[in-house]
Amino acid sequence: MSSAAQSISLLPARERSVSVAGAGASAPAPMACDQASLAGSVTQRACAFCGSRVVLYPIADALHLVHGPIGCAAYTWDIRGAQSSGPQLFRNSFSTDLREMDVIYGGEKKLGHALRELIARHSPKAAFVYSTCIVGVIGDDVEAVCREVARDTGIPVIPVASEGFKGTKKDGYKAACDAVYRLVGTGEVADIPQRSINLLGDFNIAGETWVIRDYLERMGIHVVATLTGDGRVDAIRRCHGASLNLVQCAGSMTSLAKRLEKEHGIPFLKVSFFGIEDMSAALYAVARFFQDEALLARAQQVVREELAKLLPELRRFRTDLTGKKAAIYVGGAFKAFSLVRALRSIGMRTAIVGTQTGDKSDYETLRQMCEPGTIIVDDSNPLELAKFCLEQDVDLFIGGVKERPIAYKLGIGFCDHNHERKECLAGFIGMLNFAREVHATVMSPVWRYTPRRSGGIPAAVNATLGGKNAAAPSP
Repeated sequence: MSSAAQSISLLPARERSVSVAGAGASAPAPMACDQASLAGSVTQRACAFCGSRVVLYPIADALHLVHGPIGCAAYTWDIRGAQSSGPQLFRNSFSTDLREMDVIYGGEKKLGHALRELIARHSPKAAFVYSTCIVGVIGDDVEAVCREVARDTGIPVIPVASEGFKGTKKDGYKAACDAVYRLVGTGEVADIPQRSINLLGDFNIAGETWVIRDYLERMGIHVVATLTGDGRVDAIRRCHGASLNLVQCAGSMTSLAKRLEKEHGIPFLKVSFFGIEDMSAALYAVARFFQDEALLARAQQVVREELAKLLPELRRFRTDLTGKKAAIYVGGAFKAFSLVRALRSIGMRTAIVGTQTGDKSDYETLRQMCEPGTIIVDDSNPLELAKFCLEQDVDLFIGGVKERPIAYKLGIGFCDHNHERKECLAGFIGMLNFAREVHATVMSPVWRYTPRRSGGIPAAVNATLGGKNAAAPSP
């Protein structure tokens, strides 16, 4: 272990949020998770507002208005890799830009004026209004303003109760699901075929929804609505006519799937579209649900065709990557499951895996599927992640935009698997793109020259770890 890793100790209250696969008793104590972040831990999590806009912003023909200071709106301006096959209105970020006098006297009039002006200018199919922290503090009646503007304009104007301080990103997911459900059940469903599904929790990052839709249509499955990648308001209105919901991002959309099952009788399956095993399993699960042998045969044909193109390429990458180690830190547990399997398929071992929103059953699944010695962590922070990466001497870090600086400061290759990326990583083609990116990153000769490989540590990291914000040294 490097001296830098030894100099970092966990905060005592964080110790129960870290586990090791295969270590200790056969039935270890459940990890502490699915709770508020520890004060002072500098969590990698985001706020409730972030969670809501992640889910709703890909609805391409809707207006998205952030009711709050301009800084919150900057958090939404085209930072996603979500794509649209038509309208581009969602790429813009609109804000009421609340100032000091608005805080004193209230921002309801300003919100009403902004909505009427934007709806007249852009003619959206619907409008979503996101409440931010300051709105929760001053008590604007956003619901009443939305109701009034909807009556005047004739389109749905939907409030999103996404005040950032009310919880974590996971609470924002729930707020978004509650908001989008107001559209459900308001459209005509008579022409929807029996073999039909909705895609929930896929956000069309770099066009991934289109890839999955293509596989399903080749099987003979009709996709009614995508919630919310490349989403359309009119399609969401009639999504209650589908026979099945496929939930790709379980953390963000399970609450909506459960509500559709309870109130409209639509069952749902939790699936993943990342990696060979999970993508194949998702297609077979759909075919088995409809109990149609011909459908299953077509699913098998799709898988065979795609694997024939993919496997020769993967074998070439696997030769170089076998034995390399990776760290994974992502938002949801289902993505973590898929990444562990995907890395295994190209010969790599997962040495660290963590999520922001996992629950006890998710972490038990990770303990079972990971190799002994794998560190499993919930709601980690930069210092912890740096410590674990140095201890495990990983070759790759898979995460999001907030984890990238950690990896590069430590001299570790990085693969972006978050919503800001521009590369399709879902489906069979996505597995090829993923393997190609991992190979190029891990095998780059630059990492041979990093101080970490020679027992040192980059000066910038050393200064950070030894500064006043570093954790106390281990005794």
